[in-house]
Amino acid sequence: MRNLIIYLLLVLGMGCRPLANQPNNTAAVPASSAINQVKDPEMDRFVNDLLAKMTLEEKIGQLNLLAVGFDVTGPVVSKNVDENIRQGKVGGVFNTFTPTAARKLQEFAVNNTRLKIPLLFGYDVIHGHRTIFPIPLGLSTSWDLTAIEKSARIAAEEASADGLNWVFSPMVDIARDARWGRIAEGSGEDPWFGAQVAKAMIKGYQGNDLTQNNTVLACLKHFALYGAAEAGRDYGTTDMSRQRMYNEYFLPYKAAVEAGVGSVMTSFNEVDGIPATGNKWLLTDVLRQQWGFNGLVVTDYTAINEMVAHGVGSEAEAGELALKAGTDMDMVGEVFIKHLGRSVKENKVTEAEINQACRRILEAKYKLGLFQDPYRYTNESRTAIIMQPEFLAAARDIARKSMVLLKNKNNALPLKQSGSIALIGPLANRQRDLIGNWSAAGDWKQAVSVEQGIRNVVGNKVKINYAQGANIADDEQMIKRLNAHGGNLDIDNRSSAAMIQEAVRVARSSDVIVAVVGESQGMSGEAASRSDISLPGQQLELLKALKKTGKPLVVVLMNGRPLALPWEEQNADAILETWFAGTQAGNAIADVLFGLYNPSGKLTTTFPQAVGQVPLFYNHKNTGRPFGGDLLDKYKSRYLDVTNEPLYPFGFGLSYTTFGYGKPQLSKTAIKAGESLEVTVAVKNTGNYDGEEVVQLYIQDLVGSVTRPVKELKNFRKISLKKGESQEVKFAITPDDLKFYNSALEYVLEPGDFKVFIGPNSRDVQEMRFSVQKN
Repeated sequence: MRNLIIYLLLVLGMGCRPLANQPNNTAAVPASSAINQVKDPEMDRFVNDLLAKMTLEEKIGQLNLLAVGFDVTGPVVSKNVDENIRQGKVGGVFNTFTPTAARKLQEFAVNNTRLKIPLLFGYDVIHGHRTIFPIPLGLSTSWDLTAIEKSARIAAEEASADGLNWVFSPMVDIARDARWGRIAEGSGEDPWFGAQVAKAMIKGYQGNDLTQNNTVLACLKHFALYGAAEAGRDYGTTDMSRQRMYNEYFLPYKAAVEAGVGSVMTSFNEVDGIPATGNKWLLTDVLRQQWGFNGLVVTDYTAINEMVAHGVGSEAEAGELALKAGTDMDMVGEVFIKHLGRSVKENKVTEAEINQACRRILEAKYKLGLFQDPYRYTNESRTAIIMQPEFLAAARDIARKSMVLLKNKNNALPLKQSGSIALIGPLANRQRDLIGNWSAAGDWKQAVSVEQGIRNVVGNKVKINYAQGANIADDEQMIKRLNAHGGNLDIDNRSSAAMIQEAVRVARSSDVIVAVVGESQGMSGEAASRSDISLPGQQLELLKALKKTGKPLVVVLMNGRPLALPWEEQNADAILETWFAGTQAGNAIADVLFGLYNPSGKLTTTFPQAVGQVPLFYNHKNTGRPFGGDLLDKYKSRYLDVTNEPLYPFGFGLSYTTFGYGKPQLSKTAIKAGESLEVTVAVKNTGNYDGEEVVQLYIQDLVGSVTRPVKELKNFRKISLKKGESQEVKFAITPDDLKFYNSALEYVLEPGDFKVFIGPNSRDVQEMRFSVQKN
């Protein structure tokens, strides 16, 4: 029956009050109330009293998180799950939503258990619930923290109205290898920026009061280092120094804890040779003792069971290791429920350790107000807010903000609202891919395609001539794998040559070509790593044939990762990166193509020239033999067949207008340790359109007791300028901006020389120097 339930979950798709308008001119995001840090004597009294009444079996039962699917008429619960709930052996379920289904399960738990302890209801709400926003990587490229927070707020409104109180988001894993499929689910390669996004999303989900029925418990994931998997292969081994952990990969996790995130999910990978789910140093020493987290720690899907394959011992031993490490809740694997009772009898774990894990789960339920009202998330009337016009308008606007203009030769964009367009490509009129891989309860049939979006925006002003041109993939095994997991790929059985010939005919009879190409949504996300990150199938051959027509070639990309696009960059007239932009994708893309919105997105991941460059990221360390550009200088850190430079650097993105930067000014060139200084730069809109610019500030510590990166993002401002308008942008460089973890893992500011860089991206910057002197 459990296999049937899991099958149903796959078929179903595993997985408000809008924010007040706020000025988006600062990188600072106010943290939500420190939910994990506040001492609540009443909660302690309540939980202590409840624990005293519970049997050992009931305590272990709270540690059990089950997957429970449902059909259109209500919950589908196996006899085993039904009996476990009745005996108080289930602490929560996931993949059950809608107020009707959730209420039936909650009523069953409350009315048929001895202590009437309510259930948690969790779900993979990753970038929207019913109203789907751009994939998280796309959200990050907006560089708009207010918009990102708003997307999480709307997701919380909808999820909480749909019977849920716990979402498995945000994913804050730093990812620098474009082969890794789950790069789509995070905020890119930069630790500091990832920390800002983490705080914004937690604020959106949890608000300031978890007892409000339009907030949900957020879940930080995946702790830790999941995005650094070797070879870019999902679930793979991770291995790095602790010094690198603290200075780079840990930053977004720590920021999320400081922002009050209510729960944390363990990662599948090992850390320092021990699987994260059973790693006491990671879950107790770092997370709880160093960072002060006292919320709920849940495993990822069957992560305890999978520790056996890692080589830690039997399933029972894996469960004991996980509990002692600081894991509280077992997702799906049922290891705790099967083995912990015996482990206590054999003195391999203590009841005190089980009490501690149980306490954290009960506290999460208390913080959500479930003991006060188990049904606060099951009000049918609240479903009226789902996909309301206001939410759809926000999805459209946020999708526009996420798009990155990578090339625009001779102002090929924006398009004229007249004449004819050859709309070509396997993604031009598809809906399924637009809402991405982690699309939760989203209905892809409600997504707006690019073709429909163009019709919505320009009506009959523009004639659309359509041709598919190519299949999204040609490898039969690839197609089978994608379709086996909801790919919905309709394959045209004509030859590639015939499809390309048709596209060329259509292009020749049109004024401009808009080629919508990229990946299927199933080519990125979990378990979707790729060794070749160029356009799949015959899509590049299609573009080459279209180029030969001599018509302007506008490439619209849809993808969940950085792609290697050397031919496209050299030959296309314009390239617009749109990611998988969500429910309103087609409308948002059309808004940008026709100039109703001036693109302002900037990359948060580096795009390589070739897959052989990855992992590739801007904030790397220098070598003793840095390459200086002399092609005949052999003994330097370089490739023989390609330059070291990326195709598009971190922070890069164009606009339909242009921006000029004045010479930056430092308020001081020397400061004492502990002092701050100010950086000022004048930015002017020098083009023909109103537009937005992301002004970026980077720091380099030139000499340290441990080597430091060549650049590190430390702040940004997203500003809006009318045509011809100027603005003075100011940044404060604080002592914390200059600190790092030394070899003893002490967080220190070392006096010495620094560089500060200002510019529109990590490459095109102006630099200045200052020094920090000893007090």
